[in-house]
Amino acid sequence: MNHDTPSARRALLVASTGGHLDEMMLLERAFDPPFAHLEWATSDDAHSRSVLGGRVVHHVARVAPRDWRTALGVLPRAWRILGRAQADDVISTGAAIAVPFLVLARLRGRRAHYVESVTRTNGPSMTGRMVRRIPGVRVYTQHQAWADARWHHRGTVLDTFTVSAHTAPPRAGRVVVTLGTMRGYPFRRAVAAIQRALPSALAPDAEVLWQVGDVPAPGVAARDMVPRDELDAAMRAADLVIAHAGVGSTLQSLSAGRVPVLLVRRHAHGEHIDDHQALWADEVQRRGLAVSAEADDLTPQHLRDAMARRVGTDSSGRFRLEV
Repeated sequence: MNHDTPSARRALLVASTGGHLDEMMLLERAFDPPFAHLEWATSDDAHSRSVLGGRVVHHVARVAPRDWRTALGVLPRAWRILGRAQADDVISTGAAIAVPFLVLARLRGRRAHYVESVTRTNGPSMTGRMVRRIPGVRVYTQHQAWADARWHHRGTVLDTFTVSAHTAPPRAGRVVVTLGTMRGYPFRRAVAAIQRALPSALAPDAEVLWQVGDVPAPGVAARDMVPRDELDAAMRAADLVIAHAGVGSTLQSLSAGRVPVLLVRRHAHGEHIDDHQALWADEVQRRGLAVSAEADDLTPQHLRDAMARRVGTDSSGRFRLEV
């Protein structure tokens, strides 16, 4: 069989769990032309098991952001996976896990693609800067503003969403708070801000689901992690979603049809490795798909503004890889 024909192309999709994996799942549905066969490489955790059930998955060690020592340790496992996987193309959305797979993909003669995270609105991440130096790897930005001869723009996951006005209840009966699952970067300011702003926007018998990761949340029935299916269902039923401005939480809320209130993590407060969430939140808000706020500035009006809109899907959104 000629695997270069559009109807027969096969791919291995590589992503860290969390937002990078969520982003890859949306891109997978937007690839044009679509792939005939897909396999996945990611770490084994509750998130990946929840969203990749029934798919061909190759597990690797978890690689934390900028953990290059562990990324190098993945090389032997990545080599074996590439030897077994039925893939003509290897595609990654990062993070550091992209480096070993794309280096070895080129050594094995596979087409290799790196799609920079949609959160990177003004230039590549550290992983992106490393990957673009690997000979033969095709690199893509999801933002036309910084595309150039090296970084190609072929679409964005945000093109798959639309927004419209919604008649919201005067107060929220169901609310989802989700601050992601990233370890080592507690977002305490968000918990405090939500506890201040939310009560005045709640109905008397309101239900609030708090998913806060490793952040202490005194006074509420908070959970470290919520299974993906449960969180999806809760968002679809919610009048309001409040999230940290991570790509995974944002895209999950949009996929559930909800305009989220996005609270920005700041490097100066030890909440993230840098301040890319601020640029991301601004871009999603510019499209009308979110309401962005600094944690310390959150007000009930931000919450009401988000409740007054709903998100739909646009099946015409496409992402065209170079072949």
